[in-house]
Amino acid sequence: MPSVREQILAALLARLETVPGATVKRETPLPETVPSGGLIILRDGDPGDPEVVLSPVTYLWEHQTEIEVILQRGQDDDSAALDTLLMAVGQALAADRSLGGLAEGLDWGAPKTSGLAIDGAAALRGATVPITIHYGSSDPLG
Repeated sequence: MPSVREQILAALLARLETVPGATVKRETPLPETVPSGGLIILRDGDPGDPEVVLSPVTYLWEHQTEIEVILQRGQDDDSAALDTLLMAVGQALAADRSLGGLAEGLDWGAPKTSGLAIDGAAALRGATVPITIHYGSSDPLG
C-alpha cells in the first residue's frame, strides 16, 4: 500500500487532471513545446519537519509542493490565457480541499509568473503556484 504522502500526491494530481483542456504531469522536465490547452506540472516538493503528537504517535505535516502552469507563447493575449488557466486550477483545487479525506486541507498562494526560455525552443509563458498540504501520518516515512 502506498504511503499517505504518495496517496495525497496522487490525489492532488487527479484533482489537477480535472482542469479542462490542460495536460497534467508529475515531476517531468520542462518540454520544448506545450500542448495547446496548456501544461500543468506537479512538483512533489518538501514535506518539511513534522510536529509530533504522542499517544498515539502522529506526525503532522505541512508539505510544501508547487505546480507549474505553462503555455506556449504566441497566443494573442498570453496574460489572459494564463489567467484563465490559473483560475481553472484554483477551481479544481477548491472543489476538494481535503483530497477525498486524505488531507486536513490545502492552501495555495498567489502565482509567480514568468517567461521561460529553453535553448532551441519557442518561448513559454508560465507561473508557479505554491501549495501547502496539511495532513497526518503514523510514520515519518508514511
